[in-house]
Amino acid sequence: MKLDVTTLAAKKSGSVDLPEAIFGLEPRRDILHRMVAYQLAKRRAGTRRIKTRGEIVGTTKKMYRQKGTGGARHGNKKVAQFRGGAKAFGPVIRDHAHSLPKKIRALALKHALSAKAKAEELIVLDDVQLDDPKTKGLKASFDKLGLDHALIIGGAEIEKNFQLAARNIVNVDVLPIQGINVYDILRRRKLVLTKAALEALEVRFS
Repeated sequence: MKLDVTTLAAKKSGSVDLPEAIFGLEPRRDILHRMVAYQLAKRRAGTRRIKTRGEIVGTTKKMYRQKGTGGARHGNKKVAQFRGGAKAFGPVIRDHAHSLPKKIRALALKHALSAKAKAEELIVLDDVQLDDPKTKGLKASFDKLGLDHALIIGGAEIEKNFQLAARNIVNVDVLPIQGINVYDILRRRKLVLTKAALEALEVRFS
């Protein structure tokens, strides 16, 4: 699969061959769904909790006499029926993460890349470097390339001027190749890979 390489000035800068084993698969929704669910579950803090009856400060003295009030019989005010009382079976601190085989995670990334390639929403940039960290100039370049909702994946390190200029642009995310993931690929309309990122992906899946 051949794809043209462009520059930030929206000019053609050659072409590249995309590996069929990475960009030529038929995307499977079930694998992508499993990976997104895995990522979202893993990022949950799981720190929400409530106090149990044993943790609430309060007397356990009987509130009123057992019979003759016309109401229900209660022993103390720490029960769930009263304001300020404990809650039965409330949330506790827990880890929401679940396991997913490493092979499935790798396959899901290939399917996400293939989905973008199949939908013609994949762009390969020659490089992402700027002389000055100017957001206005970079925004103009993105408008020429049609990048109003995109994820940009660079090499091992993102050039500082480009990173500073891009961080204020809405709906545009910039990540190094180490941070590439299925959820961020799918949540943005366009996927932009630099040639360095493409080479790193080929090495990773070789």
